[in-house]
Amino acid sequence: MVIISELFYTRISKAVNKNALDIYSGHFCFEGGIQVKKQEHYMEIAIDLAKKGRGRVNPNPLVGAVIVKDDVIIGSGYHEKYGGLHAERNALMTCNASPVGATLYVNLEPCCHHGKTPPCTEAIIESGISKVVIGAIDPNPLVGGQGIKMLRQHGITVITGVREADCQELNAMFFHYIKNQTPYVLMKYAMTLDGKIATATGKSRWITGESARKAVHQTRNEVMGIMVGVNTILQDDPQLTCRIEGGRNPSRIICDTQLRTPLTAQVVASARRIPTYLATCSQDRQKIKRFEIMGCSVLQIAKDGEHLDLRDLMVQIGQEGIDSILLEGGGTLNFSALKSGIVSKLQVYLAPKIFGGAAAKTPVEGPGLADPAEAFQFTDRKIKIFGDDICLEYTKR
Repeated sequence: MVIISELFYTRISKAVNKNALDIYSGHFCFEGGIQVKKQEHYMEIAIDLAKKGRGRVNPNPLVGAVIVKDDVIIGSGYHEKYGGLHAERNALMTCNASPVGATLYVNLEPCCHHGKTPPCTEAIIESGISKVVIGAIDPNPLVGGQGIKMLRQHGITVITGVREADCQELNAMFFHYIKNQTPYVLMKYAMTLDGKIATATGKSRWITGESARKAVHQTRNEVMGIMVGVNTILQDDPQLTCRIEGGRNPSRIICDTQLRTPLTAQVVASARRIPTYLATCSQDRQKIKRFEIMGCSVLQIAKDGEHLDLRDLMVQIGQEGIDSILLEGGGTLNFSALKSGIVSKLQVYLAPKIFGGAAAKTPVEGPGLADPAEAFQFTDRKIKIFGDDICLEYTKR
């Protein structure tokens, strides 16, 4: 690709067809690289559209679509809610010009099977679209390349792998759930500079500032479940809801080996309004019946030592149709989750404070590891800033 300065561009713009030049990152590039940049540009728009469905489409994927004809966007749309039309059909419905001969950009392979809505491949073929640019292949075995095959069989040019890594990251929860039938687990905690999640007296409100706390509620809106241990219920009596305007409350999952959750707890009192699961090893039918009367679902989980077998819990939660979980546990539950291998992503909020105290709680406790070589490894660091707080994100290695 040949890069030229903006000054040079102004000098040659009269001599060269201006449409053959593209502005990209403050520079201009000749036609040789323009097609790739255009594809990436329109795919970025599709990705941004897809994000609008966060918190509304689970366990479906986030999908956005853009229809382009003669370098002009003539239609766009996204999957707005679970059970609603898919992005491709929504985009076609908004077209202000004929889509015949146009190019469709979509971040995920169009579906080719009947579900809650008809196949998107049918709509694309019938529309007369001549080219489809796809970000990522759908891992769903009902699709998995079959959508691409069908489009090509009908003479439509298909290009794949545009902004593929970004498109896969966008739907990391969906990809994990489809492949494993267990929820994608994001472990989150907030701590001070000296690694404390509470003072020595057990007080933890508030470690981070308002901006960081708002970001956590946004995450609660995006996942289908939130999981804590019974000690969190006993100490804080939280609601575990999403407190943003228009947000969706996740299902609550309480890890309670001996079924010690009080019937007066806020999560129990609101169980008829917000799905609440108690995961336990207890066989006390009288206790279980009381919780069921209050509207809770009680899951019988296998035991792993003195605690719940979290892998068994993930299987059962996956069968409930929950594709993602925000784990806001204490040190004991966090260690068990890491040890069991269920954590896919780590989100750490770091506040510029120091609590001190040898007895103050830390994010990961339990028996710990004997050797540094056994450490739980994470990679792909991302850093976000919320006021004075820092959020570190890592994915499982």
